[in-house]
Amino acid sequence: MNCSVPEKDGENLNVFSYPVRVLPGVGQALEQKLKGLGLSTIGELLFHFPRRYFDRSSITPIGQVKTGQEVTVLGKVRDLDSKVIRGRKNMLRVTIFDGTGYLEGVWFNQEYHKERLKTGTEVAFSGKVGYRFNSLQIVNPSYDILEYPSESGKGTAREAIHTGRIVPIYPETQGLTSAMLRRIVRVALDYLREERDYIPPSIRDEFELMPLLEALHEIHFPRGSETLKRARFRALFDEIFIMQVGLALIRKRREREGGGIQHKAEGNLPRRLIENLGMELTGAQKRALREIYRDMRKPYQMNRLLQGEVGSGKTLVSLLALLLSVESGFQGAIMAPTEILANQHYTRISKMLKGFRVKVALLTSASPESVLDGISDGSVDIVIGTHSLIQEKVSFSHLGLAVVDEQHRFGLEQRVALVSKGRRPDILYMSATPIPRTLALTLYGDLDVSVIDEIPSGMKGTDTVVARPGERKGAIALVGREVSAGRQAFVICPLIEESDTLEAKAASDEVERLRKELPESRIGLLHGQMKSAEKKAVMERFEARELDLLVSTSMLEVGIDVPNTTVMIIENADRFGLAQLHQLRGRVGRGDKRGVCILFADPKTEEAKERMEAIRKYSDGFSLAEADLRIRGEGSIFGTRQSGIPDLRLARLTRDFRLIEKARRAASKLVESDPELLSSENIPLRIETARRFSGTLSWLFKG
Repeated sequence: MNCSVPEKDGENLNVFSYPVRVLPGVGQALEQKLKGLGLSTIGELLFHFPRRYFDRSSITPIGQVKTGQEVTVLGKVRDLDSKVIRGRKNMLRVTIFDGTGYLEGVWFNQEYHKERLKTGTEVAFSGKVGYRFNSLQIVNPSYDILEYPSESGKGTAREAIHTGRIVPIYPETQGLTSAMLRRIVRVALDYLREERDYIPPSIRDEFELMPLLEALHEIHFPRGSETLKRARFRALFDEIFIMQVGLALIRKRREREGGGIQHKAEGNLPRRLIENLGMELTGAQKRALREIYRDMRKPYQMNRLLQGEVGSGKTLVSLLALLLSVESGFQGAIMAPTEILANQHYTRISKMLKGFRVKVALLTSASPESVLDGISDGSVDIVIGTHSLIQEKVSFSHLGLAVVDEQHRFGLEQRVALVSKGRRPDILYMSATPIPRTLALTLYGDLDVSVIDEIPSGMKGTDTVVARPGERKGAIALVGREVSAGRQAFVICPLIEESDTLEAKAASDEVERLRKELPESRIGLLHGQMKSAEKKAVMERFEARELDLLVSTSMLEVGIDVPNTTVMIIENADRFGLAQLHQLRGRVGRGDKRGVCILFADPKTEEAKERMEAIRKYSDGFSLAEADLRIRGEGSIFGTRQSGIPDLRLARLTRDFRLIEKARRAASKLVESDPELLSSENIPLRIETARRFSGTLSWLFKG
């Protein structure tokens, strides 16, 4: 072992937690390059799996290549030639040689390949072979760098890991190639030789798992396709099982600690509000409210996720829950992700509670000190705010219910910070972003879930049209007709992820264009570069119908509710994800007139085309979410990734759902029998689960 190995803190450390700098040959410069890939520890390095493999036994020698074949060839760059043809096109030719023949990779107007494909570089080209100018060619080949010239000549280690076998190709970064990663991984695997398998023997036997060290060796340096398949199943299982173990530990701790607030009120305040509103709750709202009230009346903490379509009435359900808390003698809080949404909640809730002896306050960065005093002395019953609610200076007298709106926009630490403002208050997370059951089971395994799957009868809904950029004239004419009829419209500008400033400029340019096309319309502008007071003023004018048309960036996505709005145009819709598009179109059709959402798109990729077809086809958010799972896999689908919960790198929820269910049952059974994983055979699992949950389970090692 290296003398720089960190000391263990209790048992909260395994070799996977050691920094990469303890590995022989990893100096400061290489450590920084690894950090560029997010690889700071040995565990992160070893679980940085290859994105693909080359089986060198199946590579076609260039001397045997035939025209018209789809092949992968392997060779070293011998020559690069770049020249302008026909006065405008730049043609780059890169010639490789494998000992049996020469082949050219050809690109047009893509000079940047020269920076990677230097002479002497070992590279694999893949594509369809043609024959031109007496040369075998692949036009626009896909390629992988296997080794740069400076990396060759490393002796026997190079022969063992780079040649004569199935060779892994890794996700790379500048200055850190697959060949370098292969060498570092080999050193890390040797370093790991004595580490215990963290999956208990009983679970390994039940699921017929390959031993950990063997699986890691196989994933990085496969002996063959069958053993690689078993090794990847082991890694897939670990990913799913350890996530479920962590969630089971969180659930068990909550049950074990008990405590919390028991709301004993009869529910007179909520009933009075429903009577005052003169409306009937939908069946789904009633069902969700029963589930929430049942939890709130228990003597331990509620942890519930309330899901529902845009406009399904989640906010009213949460307000009725807050009133039960107030009636029971406690305070309530709603944390919203933006000041616009916090202001809107405050305005609407204040109107609904007019005549009630319930004091509602708004807490944002601009709120006076008197609001903080009211929260502290208990004179404020319900406080609505943004991140301001979790400031250190905010102190509640007796917080009984914390509501987190659009919860996926807050990190785990922010949600925990709000909850810590009280003595184990009940927690209600709300999301208008539909989450498929498979995803909810995985990411929210420690929560109970209520779903509002009905839309109030007064809402007419929205038709979705996917249009080409050339059809803009008809869309603008539709906006003009709706405005003339006394209704309003939204225009959403392109998503420009690189710059809020560019997005703001695009929105400003759109306003100028629309003023020429619709000279009689009153047009407002909303973007993220505006000050809070400006944004609030624009929204108030739009809600008061002093503006006919509102041009906005994608910040409009959350929480805007103007029932008189019937048309939305989204420019460059193929740049947006399905979740954003669904949220955006949910801003129209909320009143007694059916809405129209026109998506201007010119999708270039298959995935973009599938997204446009899905948003056109599905109006139901849950069906759309399932479609998104199929199209994109997990990744950060619908924004549900949570800080503190491990990424899913291998698992595919639609494909692996049955395995997830089995792993969940096994994890629950294990934690039920050993609630803190303290038995000798479970301690390695305890340590590895805590490592993967990035501090979320640090309480396992305290006390």
